[in-house]
Amino acid sequence: MTVAQPPPTVTDVVAVIEERYPPAWAEDWDRVGLVLGEPEASVRRILCVVDCVPETVEEAVAVGAEMIVAHHPLLLRGVSSVAPTTYKGRLIHRLIRAGIALYTAHTNADVANPGVSDALAARLGLVDLRPLRPASGVAAGAGRGSGRIGRLPQPTTLAEFTDLAAQALPPTVWGVRAAGAPGRRITTVAVCGGAGDGFLTDAAAAGVDAYLTADLRHHPASEYLAEGGPALLDAAHWATERPWLDDLATHLRATLGIDPVISEVDTDPWTLHARSTTAQREDRSLRGPQSQANDTEEF
Repeated sequence: MTVAQPPPTVTDVVAVIEERYPPAWAEDWDRVGLVLGEPEASVRRILCVVDCVPETVEEAVAVGAEMIVAHHPLLLRGVSSVAPTTYKGRLIHRLIRAGIALYTAHTNADVANPGVSDALAARLGLVDLRPLRPASGVAAGAGRGSGRIGRLPQPTTLAEFTDLAAQALPPTVWGVRAAGAPGRRITTVAVCGGAGDGFLTDAAAAGVDAYLTADLRHHPASEYLAEGGPALLDAAHWATERPWLDDLATHLRATLGIDPVISEVDTDPWTLHARSTTAQREDRSLRGPQSQANDTEEF
């Protein structure tokens, strides 16, 4: 007679995750690991999410999950209270009342091989991957590093690659916008899941044809392009990190024998997108450099 194996515990799940994404690989400013949950509590269902927000917490309750594994930390910055009168306090109280543990793997998953940017590169069909910025310190070696550089199987144009990215990534209101000549030839591409303008110089130094990431800012992007850098593609932050959840779930399924649920809740904060009319675009072009003189944005 076959004896049924007991379900894994929170401790078991943590051990599996930390073997693949050691907390020591995380940046010094980051906060990763077990946020809340009884270590010996049984886990039969896990919800994998990018963000721990009210919508994904309620999703965890609805699917009967005993644990959430999130990419972004809920408690990245210090708090002096988790009272239910605060936003984060309400989430924590809700999780505790529902008996749901919460674990975070953030920059330690970013630099892993495979990690967040590997999943993003795979969605775009890139091959022959290597790190955009090799990891240093305890995470160094074995192909670990922030971002990835890869090659498209077939050269394409920037316009075509932008369309490809918009179709390959999870849909968002933000979509994908690009900077550069639409007909520019694209063969090699750098990618970074999440906010990646800190790696603009790395992408330029690598000599890639295009760099896709999220949260690009006006002045760094403008100056980078003026210096002859690669074309830029700016996608929604959530969309660039959502592909990693598939890899995470596959690993948890293979090692723990449970079937994780992958959240498809779009936690990108932008909910509307209206394109400018042709007349408005022509008006801006007529104003030219003068419009920049009125720009009071700090940088």
